Amino acid sequence: MYERMVFVLASLRRCTTALVLISSSRYIPLAKYVFLSPPIHLCLSIFNMFALVTEILVRYRIPIVFGFTDSFKESRGRTLFPGYGKTHKDAASVRTTHSIPAACGLYYFEVKIVSKGRDGYMGIGLSASGVNVNRLPGWDKHSYGYHGDDGHSFCSSGTGQPYGPTFTTGDVIGCGVNLVDNTAFYTKNGHHLGIAFTDLPPNLFPTVGLQTPGEVVDANFGQLPFVFDIGDMINELRVRTRLQIINYPTPDHGQGQWQAILHRMVCTYLVHHGYLDSAEAFASSTGQVFEEDYNSIKNRQRVIKLILSGRIGEAIDTTNRLYPGLLDRDPDLLFALKCRQFVEMVNGSDSEVCQNGNPNQTSVIQSTKAYVKSANPAGTVEEMNINNTINGTSPQFVNGQIEDDVEMEESSVTGVNGIKNSNGYQNGNLDSNGYKCQNGEDVDMEIDNSANQSQQQSSNIADVTVTCNKSNKKQLCGGNKQAIEKMLEFGKQLYSQSVHLRQQYGKNESNKKMLQDAFSLLAYSNPWNSPVGWQLNPQERETVCARLNSAILESSNLSRRPPLEVAASHARELVRLMSANGLGACGFAVVDNIIQY
Repeated sequence: MYERMVFVLASLRRCTTALVLISSSRYIPLAKYVFLSPPIHLCLSIFNMFALVTEILVRYRIPIVFGFTDSFKESRGRTLFPGYGKTHKDAASVRTTHSIPAACGLYYFEVKIVSKGRDGYMGIGLSASGVNVNRLPGWDKHSYGYHGDDGHSFCSSGTGQPYGPTFTTGDVIGCGVNLVDNTAFYTKNGHHLGIAFTDLPPNLFPTVGLQTPGEVVDANFGQLPFVFDIGDMINELRVRTRLQIINYPTPDHGQGQWQAILHRMVCTYLVHHGYLDSAEAFASSTGQVFEEDYNSIKNRQRVIKLILSGRIGEAIDTTNRLYPGLLDRDPDLLFALKCRQFVEMVNGSDSEVCQNGNPNQTSVIQSTKAYVKSANPAGTVEEMNINNTINGTSPQFVNGQIEDDVEMEESSVTGVNGIKNSNGYQNGNLDSNGYKCQNGEDVDMEIDNSANQSQQQSSNIADVTVTCNKSNKKQLCGGNKQAIEKMLEFGKQLYSQSVHLRQQYGKNESNKKMLQDAFSLLAYSNPWNSPVGWQLNPQERETVCARLNSAILESSNLSRRPPLEVAASHARELVRLMSANGLGACGFAVVDNIIQY
């Protein structure tokens, strides 16, 4: 399973590297639609940097607290042993409420010896479920411990082996579990003592055992800074896993079949998302052939442009004209488009509430012309990739777009209040005061337009924005009362449509929430600065855009998703299966982090 995951990730990385190279010359987004919502990478050391909420900890079942028994007393995280401690039979251990999940990759906790008690017979370690808790850790099968009275390590046996120094009052003992190599190590007062155990089984519980009266310890599962700096070990494992993937050999037996498959994945991705000029150039250089008709791609481009510019009503009309019956066969998709249209009406972007018709604005895909080479490049794309790998840096996200190997040049168009649009959006919204939308023709969208077209477009937008009154604030529907009336009437129709859908197809919680969120915008005097204001973000258009794009492709007997996205989903599922099967490398094989560099 691990080998398969590495192979898939290696393939994905090569595909995305090709997209990076294309984006630097063809102005397409850097795999914008492939890498969404990276999974939470839970490693205990993260607790040092972020105060994770209890809900997240419970959800991922991270061991962060001991499950106390009658043998112990607990006070604010402090563990006390009240027993008699005359013989080893008086010993007792306490385990955490959850075992260590493989997704941690590297797990670490520390125990401070508040008091060694009478004799200091204390053990710190790990144990499996079902191990006898009436003994110190390490004495029984599937139990592992480091004891303070003699400094020996005990590996499922009553006979210990010399390991490290003894520990007593005031010492801080750390125990780490490397779930990649299945080993355990200890630290004392911030110093690494070496590997204590190897070939560990999965699903072990952090365990502390005490035996004599007066023994008191404090456990730190990350709620406080650790004495030992675990960060270096985490980075080492992360880099090691990445290098295994990057350097994974992909023998092709001299036939070029694997390389041809990768070329096909890149080409179909470009075509799927409407990057036609880039796709044509790439296909020409690699000998690929389009499955989809050229005119069909252009039609999809037109619809994508309308949605991403906020002109949802026009997008619906265009879809009905170009693809008759498509939306009638998918009422949920039509309802989602209508809900988005209502949001754009609030935003002042939809042509239904524009005074003079269609807004003149750019789309997300057109906005990628702003991607240009940095004025002071740090080297080639591959060199920057290598630097990122070595330094452990991550791509920066600006306005929801990945700013990695290329920089986005600020647009020469200055919007309302002098704010420059760095992402090419005009949004069709009322940037700050609600300008009146100008007439705009439903034109074809070209990815790689000429410089003259770009300059003309910038000039048109500037003509609109310079007339805006900078002192005004954003207003509902641009402050147009007639537009507000249209919006309210549209809302009534939308509600009636939701009732009809519920009566005909039954309850749909997704549709219900979508409608509630959209209508909730009217509950605030300033919906842009409200708990539901996120809906007005232009990025939110991308979800419904992707749904419609996939539906159009499916209606033409083409794949709803490009193979590159399917491969990314497959890699994520492999990582999930690795976690379920106790393969600790999954903790450092975060798909999005690996293929975005």
